[in-house]
Amino acid sequence: MEENTLCPKFHKAVEVLSKRWNALIINQLMLGPQRFCTINSSMPISGRLLSERLKELENEGIVSREVFPEVPVRVEYTLTEKGFALQNVFKEINQWAQEWVRTNTNSKEDGI
Repeated sequence: MEENTLCPKFHKAVEVLSKRWNALIINQLMLGPQRFCTINSSMPISGRLLSERLKELENEGIVSREVFPEVPVRVEYTLTEKGFALQNVFKEINQWAQEWVRTNTNSKEDGI
């Protein structure tokens, strides 16, 4: 019998996107370049964890960090070409969620 295995690239993509907060950070950056405090105020995440996730996304080539030589120093985060390539994926997930995901349900059978 043939074993059903996931493509390693697909597995890695799902692993990166499903890590807590990553999808929300990417979605927030779809709005354009943002400073750390703007991203942080848009979601209930600690500054330490946001910093960690941004570094991980930067290491994956999804987010870019730009330091402006000003006083005080200004740092902005933006999506790279690789990050923006997720735009259609996020649009499809949003459409699926609008149709199938219910919020504030009392029953486990009423939605995800």
